[in-house]
Amino acid sequence: MSDPDLDLDPTQLDRYSRHIIMDDVGPEGQRDLLDARVLVLGAGGLGAPIIQYLAAAGVGTLGIADDDEVELSNLQRQVIHGDDDVGRKKVESAAEFVADLNPDVDVERHDLRVTADNVEDLIDGYDFVVDGTDNFQTRYLVNDACTLAGIPFSHGSIFKFEGQVTTFAGEADSPCYRCMFPEAPPAGMVPNCATAGVLGVLPGTVGCIQATETVKALIGKGNLLDGRMVFYDALEMEFDTVEITKKDDCPVCGDDPAIDSVHDVEYTASCAIDAGSAAEPEMSVD
Repeated sequence: MSDPDLDLDPTQLDRYSRHIIMDDVGPEGQRDLLDARVLVLGAGGLGAPIIQYLAAAGVGTLGIADDDEVELSNLQRQVIHGDDDVGRKKVESAAEFVADLNPDVDVERHDLRVTADNVEDLIDGYDFVVDGTDNFQTRYLVNDACTLAGIPFSHGSIFKFEGQVTTFAGEADSPCYRCMFPEAPPAGMVPNCATAGVLGVLPGTVGCIQATETVKALIGKGNLLDGRMVFYDALEMEFDTVEITKKDDCPVCGDDPAIDSVHDVEYTASCAIDAGSAAEPEMSVD
């Protein structure tokens, strides 16, 4: 039985009834979702299922950041855009999709490319950030900004038939992206989807896992992929999980961090500072 203090109207009680009847969500969890503010970086292959399912779940405010326009080649995987959207800004197409899906959700449109000059203002005020961007420079920038600000965030990436997902919860013992990969691989070593291709349904699987992690974080239930990364092989239909260890010498979350601000790093090429040897990330993104 719902608590009248939670102020869910009859339409919301019906719309979210399958959440509300769950012991681990209930009206309290649904209210947490409706009160939440989530920033989705990228409205492409990963961003599309993330936006779709977070909007359906009733996340009350969705920030969507992307500066691209919809192209015909996007439609093979970017399921929130359609034929009529080709040539439109992705943030506009995405916002229209959300409005049609769930009027409870307010969309904050950020028609921009994420840079060191705007990232701190961009993430400020959001409870959770979901990274569905398509280049290593932005990924490191988002990691550094969110880690320094103490904002939890989800990372996902895809390549051909493979994907990977983790969550960086921002707790005292949580690792960050630089604990795995202190710097990016050499330019050109990992091709992007425009060069290597990607299975159209792959970002749906990876993006849905990211959306699931987001919902769990917002309602405070379950175990997040904090300190773990899931690797998905669609060809073999296998999921593997590896542990991620927080590194004492990590340049951003370690005991003596070398990065105090996103302005300490030049986010081009390796995204590196003089802070230990680099490992190589294994895949690109959409």
